[in-house]
Amino acid sequence: MDNKIIITIGRQFGSGGKSVATAVAQRLGIPVYDQELILNAAKNSGLSPEFLKKSDEHRSSFGLRGWLDLGRFWHNNPSNLMDDNELFRIQSDAIRDLASKGSAVFVGRASDYVLRDMKTLDVFVHAPMDARKARVAERLGISQQEAEEMILKKDKGRKDYYDLLTFGDNWGVASNYDLCVDSSLLGIEGTADLIIRFWREAFSVNSSEL
Repeated sequence: MDNKIIITIGRQFGSGGKSVATAVAQRLGIPVYDQELILNAAKNSGLSPEFLKKSDEHRSSFGLRGWLDLGRFWHNNPSNLMDDNELFRIQSDAIRDLASKGSAVFVGRASDYVLRDMKTLDVFVHAPMDARKARVAERLGISQQEAEEMILKKDKGRKDYYDLLTFGDNWGVASNYDLCVDSSLLGIEGTADLIIRFWREAFSVNSSEL
């Protein structure tokens, strides 16, 4: 597919990055993979979706460099052990398999690194802390202080995960992405439009070719 579109979107917590990714995918008429990616990885690996979702959202509680006792989560052999490298491989295989089949938008999970040998547009969505606190507080019905604590915790988890897997201090560093954008300036819809315009310019694609 000469015109295959692969866009990866990393994001700060509370920046609206997932909403931006969804808007981009809807405009382009292509799938967006986030939670769906976990379920797909589970289906192909023999692990339950429950385990992969838990380990993906709360990796710090498992220990990024430790060994994981899968016990009750392993479908066939409760005695199996798996480390984080294996979990990353499972998700990486799922990402690469989906990317090989057609156009897609991937949210998080170090997908830009996983697909580094493919033609992709790698985007990082960020926003000022005040804007993120307001978004998270409104969405979850919590105080601004609680929102800030959650943001700091979530961002740390994402950074630790990404930096470990990419062997460096790389998460959110502008030089590691093709485009970094502050979603508070244009809003969700405007940010999605900007990403699409950037993609068309960067890859010299006319609207009629989509």
